[in-house]
Amino acid sequence: MNRTNPQSPSHKSVKLLSRLVLPPRDGYVSSDLAKANLKLELLNLSRAEFDDLVALADSNHVIVRGLEAFLDLICEENDITRRERAESALKAEKARIETAIQYLGEICNAFEQRSYKVAVIKSLDHLPDLGSDLDLFSDANAEDVLQVMQQVFGAHIAPRSWGDRLARKWNFIVPGLQEAIEVHVGRLGQTGEQVAIANSLLDRARWALVGGHSFRTASASDRLMISTLQRMYRHFYFRLCDIVDTAALADSGGIDYNNLRSSARNAGIWQGVATYLAIISDYAECYRGFGIDLPQFVLDAARFRGDDIYYAKSFLRVPIMPQSARLYGSQLAGILGRGELHNGARLSLLPWLATAAVVGQKLTGSDKGIW
Repeated sequence: MNRTNPQSPSHKSVKLLSRLVLPPRDGYVSSDLAKANLKLELLNLSRAEFDDLVALADSNHVIVRGLEAFLDLICEENDITRRERAESALKAEKARIETAIQYLGEICNAFEQRSYKVAVIKSLDHLPDLGSDLDLFSDANAEDVLQVMQQVFGAHIAPRSWGDRLARKWNFIVPGLQEAIEVHVGRLGQTGEQVAIANSLLDRARWALVGGHSFRTASASDRLMISTLQRMYRHFYFRLCDIVDTAALADSGGIDYNNLRSSARNAGIWQGVATYLAIISDYAECYRGFGIDLPQFVLDAARFRGDDIYYAKSFLRVPIMPQSARLYGSQLAGILGRGELHNGARLSLLPWLATAAVVGQKLTGSDKGIW
């Protein structure tokens, strides 16, 4: 059953982009017809509509996958102008990614050479795409992180918000690198309350070879929990890359759902993880005809589904009231129930930060320095 609200998202570009990056499986009964219809719609796009599609793919971190699928569909058409625009945008994005991976490899090597363990979180989940910043997690002391980034790479620290300080993360601007390097030190979560995930992340990490560099990356379970914390407990919106990445991970058989449930329960976010997966499954089903093969215990734990999300301001939005607020309450109760009073106190500050950010946005047009 398709549970995604047929009225949401309503924007033409996000529908087209979703169909590009979530194509029907080869051999699926309507795949040929779906591709033919999509190709026709793409060929009828105006210049402004095509530019809007590329901008949306960029903000949702699927520009490589989206444009490659676009070029594959129109490869037999004599549409030189549209093809050249797509190839130019794709070339520029791949050059950006190549440069970012080179810097990322050098930074990780600098940490490892000093016996500081470091893992890339979130950023490499999107390959062949890449995010707009580069996220690392390290068990090093904050002073050691600052020393490596400033003395080895000449980086300077971007202004830190209240939320950054609670979460124990620093953003570094590195000369020659377009993306900021965001380093999480010893803690994870929107207010640094997640020590359960942080304490085991490096031990559970796996190595990945990307662009000639070896990177320590989060395990599948940790990857999903980090994505859930980001989407369901902090930003309250999905990017299309979240859906495509997670669907691909599930389709590959890379998720141990029992391990995921155990780890997420220990972190107090199992309901949020289950809801995250259920939403992705519903959205995938809407656009490619089949969702994720989720165990029943995942669906039973989900607090809401894909029909509650909606499209606004370039992203798929998760309603804060009452759905996400209930997940937050459940997480806070779980942390306090385990006697983690210090971490509970950190998490209890989240509504105040969110309120201050909203007020700051209305008064100054920016929530910088708060969120």
